[in-house]
Parts: sequence; C-alpha cells; structure tokens
Amino acid sequence: MTPTESDLLGVLVRAQSLRFLGPGNPADHLSHAVGFRDAVVSHLGAEPDSINKLGTGGGVPGLVLAALWPGSHGALIESAARRCAALEGWSRDLGIQDRVEVLQGRAEYWAHVDGYRETFGVVTARSFARPAITAEIASGLVRVGGSVVVSDPPEASPERWPTAELSRLGLGPATALVERGVHFSCLAKTRKADQTTPRSEGRPAKHPLW
Repeated sequence: MTPTESDLLGVLVRAQSLRFLGPGNPADHLSHAVGFRDAVVSHLGAEPDSINKLGTGGGVPGLVLAALWPGSHGALIESAARRCAALEGWSRDLGIQDRVEVLQGRAEYWAHVDGYRETFGVVTARSFARPAITAEIASGLVRVGGSVVVSDPPEASPERWPTAELSRLGLGPATALVERGVHFSCLAKTRKADQTTPRSEGRPAKHPLW
C-alpha cells in the first residue's frame, strides 16, 4: 500500500523534531520533495526504476520519492549513524523497507562499490554540496541514460554547471526546470565515467573541479 501524504508529513515532522530537517513548515518540505518527483519524470519521461539520494538527512527528497514510486528501489546515502537509524525506522513505518536501502558512509565510497557504481536511474541532491562536488560524485552513481536532478537557487547563474566540465564527467548540459515553484538543474548521463571518478573521500570538496 502506497503511503499517504499524511504518512509522509508525519515522518517529516519527526525528522524536524530531531533536527534532521531544516526549519520551515514540514508541508513545504514535502511539496519541495514532490517537485523533485515532477522534475525527474519530466526530464526522464518516466518514473525511474532506481533512485539514489546524496546526503539523505531527514528524508527529503529520497525517502519521499521512494514512497511515491512503488516500482522503484531506493538507496539513501547518509554519513551520520543516528540519521541512518531513523531513516531505517521510518522506512519500516511507511511499509517500504523492502524497497529502501540506507547506506551509511561517504558517497564517494559508495560510488566505487560494485552493485552501486553507475547503476541508478536517477541521483538526486538537495543542499548536498556545491555543483562541482555534486556532479563529480553523482556521475559515479548514475547510469548511462539516467539523470542527476539537483535543486538550485531561483536566480542560479549558468556558470554553476559549465558544459565542458560536465562533459568530462560523462554528463550532458544542464537543463533547467521549475516544478511547484522549485528550480532544478537536470543532467543527463551520456557516457560512462572515468574509473577515477569520483576521487577519493574528501578530495572533491577539498579540490573542486571548478
């Protein structure tokens, strides 16, 4: 049975009470996550069979997307043990534990693990890191033909996603979309990433590619 909006809202209220989710109305956070759903479907033309969320935090949008797409498998990457435990519990509460994995650790690590490397139909990011870091790490997780979908500021500069640098990571030019008032950049995976992408843990943040 697909979780209801009320079920999802209840999870986000709990996440906020634990300070795993930022301030603001939890209903607005839920709407933001649904905006991700609309952006992904608009860009891919269909619901993906697998999703990965970089830095899942309080579950937005990764846990929400997994709940909204009953035909999808979700892998939620989170480095903090307490948040991982909470995400696993909320997955059980929502009845989607059979379709959701919580992966504790750094995303750079998981991007080089067999069974996860370049396997996901879509990789999402919300307040994860600056564009260069997000693109480098996501390229190691999204498969050819899939998409990286990132929420962006309303007045984002085109220089945030330089086409030449994205191409070196196997990603196409950024496509801008607006869904439910949220701005997104969508990057199609056009070819396999180099085996060194992403670089070792911490290096993308210490030495961004742009």
